[in-house]
Amino acid sequence: MKAKLLLKERRSVTPSSFMEMVVWQVPQSVKGSLHDFKYRLAYVVDEVCVLRYDNESGKGDHKHLGKDEVSYVFTTPTQLVDDFLLDIEQWRQDNEHSNN
Repeated sequence: MKAKLLLKERRSVTPSSFMEMVVWQVPQSVKGSLHDFKYRLAYVVDEVCVLRYDNESGKGDHKHLGKDEVSYVFTTPTQLVDDFLLDIEQWRQDNEHSNN
């Protein structure tokens, strides 16, 4: 099996922010992950990546929340996207409250 692109999407969230999501199904798991998906999802605000999910080889599934890196429990590509979108909404709510 060759790697199969499942999702590649970039869209604006606000005039100063965008999200990008890329998910591949791969022939064998990435070192550190227990599934056959390779992914990177990023939320960028004012040219700064403030939220990122990825499974970089050797690090396994994790997410970056600002400068913090925490483990992420991957279940399905659909749940990955849902979790990412929820984190974007949470980040936006927190950011709006801190600016008011």
